[in-house]
Amino acid sequence: MDKRTVVVFGAVSTVYDCALPDSRIAGLAAAAAAVRAGRLVVLPTDTVYGIGCDAFSPTAVQGLMDARGRGRDMPVPVLVGSWSTVDGLLLGVPTRARSLIEAFWPGGLSLVLFYAPSLNWDLGDSRGTVMLRMPLHPVALELLREVGPMAVSMANRPGSPAAVSAAAARDLFGESVAVYLDGGSMGESVTSTIVDLTGEEPKVLREGAVAITEVAEVLGCEVARLTAL
Repeated sequence: MDKRTVVVFGAVSTVYDCALPDSRIAGLAAAAAAVRAGRLVVLPTDTVYGIGCDAFSPTAVQGLMDARGRGRDMPVPVLVGSWSTVDGLLLGVPTRARSLIEAFWPGGLSLVLFYAPSLNWDLGDSRGTVMLRMPLHPVALELLREVGPMAVSMANRPGSPAAVSAAAARDLFGESVAVYLDGGSMGESVTSTIVDLTGEEPKVLREGAVAITEVAEVLGCEVARLTAL
């Protein structure tokens, strides 16, 4: 089993090679335990590597924002492991959201929607909204199905590109992350497309892995694109 332990300033982070079956099993178990303990993990997604934690632990989410050097003005997105998970997270699931979920999940499309007020989470200054995505990566999906929704941001720091390998993420975060799940290189960095469904008309906040034309085709209407987030 390829398990690499990295010691930085007296703290220990462990990297698991998920290409090896035994290491993958051990890594997913270690990552799940870390998430439940309120610690941070790095995991591969279908776009770039992410740094994540328990979405329902405000302390862990604050630790994630601190590790990335980001403020509360940039709320942390949430990844889910199944279509049905969104029903328990949202104030209501609009027809447009279901259409996009069925067309592009799992995959590179993030949806901004109103979350249920009863949820006990604090993702930053989100104004009652959450950005949700179901990634198309077997390691990420297996972890999400084990621990439930996770707050996950791109593994980067302000001004730096998103990590496309576990090694690059480790160079950024070192001992602040408990477990690194190495799913191999992602190749060229490609972010998800973000569609805001909180208004009367859908708006694309960022075009990435899914083209605006594809979104418009599924929704059967024109989709406005904002020039900046």
